[in-house]
Amino acid sequence: MNIEHYLSQCQERVDRQLLQVVSQAPVGAERLREAMQYSLFNGGKRVRPMLVLASTEALGGSPELAVEAAAAVELVHAYSLIHDDLPAMDDDDLRRGKPTCHIAFDEATAILAGDALQTLAFEQLCQSSSPLDAQTQLQLVRALSKASGIQGMVAGQAIDLQAVGQPLTLEQLELMHNHKTGALICASVEMGALIAGATPQQRSQLNDYAQCIGLAFQVQDDILDIEADTETLGKTQGADVALNKPTYPALLGLAGAKAKARELLEGALNALGGFDERSTPLRELARYIVHRSH
Repeated sequence: MNIEHYLSQCQERVDRQLLQVVSQAPVGAERLREAMQYSLFNGGKRVRPMLVLASTEALGGSPELAVEAAAAVELVHAYSLIHDDLPAMDDDDLRRGKPTCHIAFDEATAILAGDALQTLAFEQLCQSSSPLDAQTQLQLVRALSKASGIQGMVAGQAIDLQAVGQPLTLEQLELMHNHKTGALICASVEMGALIAGATPQQRSQLNDYAQCIGLAFQVQDDILDIEADTETLGKTQGADVALNKPTYPALLGLAGAKAKARELLEGALNALGGFDERSTPLRELARYIVHRSH
């Protein structure tokens, strides 16, 4: 299977949905809409939406049923990146090789764009025209809200900010990244499973898979922060080192971090042992996450 081709197909499908969602704005809010579109369509691979679609397919569900949920996950992801880049947070000037939202527009507009994208995500999950029943929609809202807030991504970012310049154990580092990066990845897989009507055992296996790739994603990010140049990386190379942030290479060494990534990849693939060929996109995505160059 060509994972790049699959990613491209998923991206086209999700981008059509996202463009429809953010194409309109009230009179006077056109600049806000532009900032939202700028941050949504700046070259992201749509890995998280692909996880929603691929986990739905892995269980025999139609990806068409999962498009709105996939778009909702990307809306939350885009909001989180805008806010992460702000001067009060990571203070980054580049995102995917382009000026960050607060640089391209201004700080206030960036904050509002993030707020609007976040709330729009949950509106996506509650469409009256959705082919999903109300119970499933409620489960999706719960999964995404839990992963996005104090029990997930927001908590992880708070832990990350407090950890700057502080020594962390490997367990503490994993706790931080399981919240900051892993929670939304796990939610993406869970949402696809919910849409497809997964059994409790299938959900458990998919959660094991998601836990592994969520952590592997961050390990590889830490490796790339050292090995990739700014142009390839799409953001300022060495930013984590400059900010004295705790990373896997800092704790394990570069070779140890690479071994950790391979171990997590093996764990992800093993978690899918009971699934048939319909889970091939999930397997290939796990490999892509560990072997990507940006």
